[in-house]
Amino acid sequence: MPVPLVVGIGGSNRPGSVTERLLVHTLEIVSERGLRTSLFDGAALNHLAIYGSSSERDPASHELLEAVASADAVILASPGYHGGLSGLVKNAIDHFEELRDDPRPYLDGRAVGTIISAAGWQACGTALVSLRSTIHSLRGWPTPFGAMINSVEPYEDANGVLTDRAVGGLRLVAEQVAGFVERGRP
Repeated sequence: MPVPLVVGIGGSNRPGSVTERLLVHTLEIVSERGLRTSLFDGAALNHLAIYGSSSERDPASHELLEAVASADAVILASPGYHGGLSGLVKNAIDHFEELRDDPRPYLDGRAVGTIISAAGWQACGTALVSLRSTIHSLRGWPTPFGAMINSVEPYEDANGVLTDRAVGGLRLVAEQVAGFVERGRP
């Protein structure tokens, strides 16, 4: 029996962004549970063509779609821009349309963890609702807890280490995703 795979998708155009660091940390927690992980960070997402701009799959989208199609679970992480998802992350999600005819179309039957980072709680909340609605429309199962990091409040210490508050939310997302996979749910 192969080790289950959790694919993490998210970040921004800025290398080492808050969102990317939160996603990486969450995938590390998932790895500690013995699951395989694969990361598509902002740099990887930046190589995706705008969905629908070409009738052919480019190599970057092929790699992303192969990973999602074989994933047992997914974690999506986005900065909250003006109350919504970033265009970079939304474009990656738009590419999931190419999975419509797969035996497990879109995100069907997969637990999907959610992480939002934004400069304010209102932006965090509205972006999280948007992301969860998108997951539902793609037949995925958003985990009960979605981590929100208000980047205006301290989320890391002077040494760049994530605070206990930030880590607690990320750990809960990771544990729920891993727990669903380990129990064969949803």
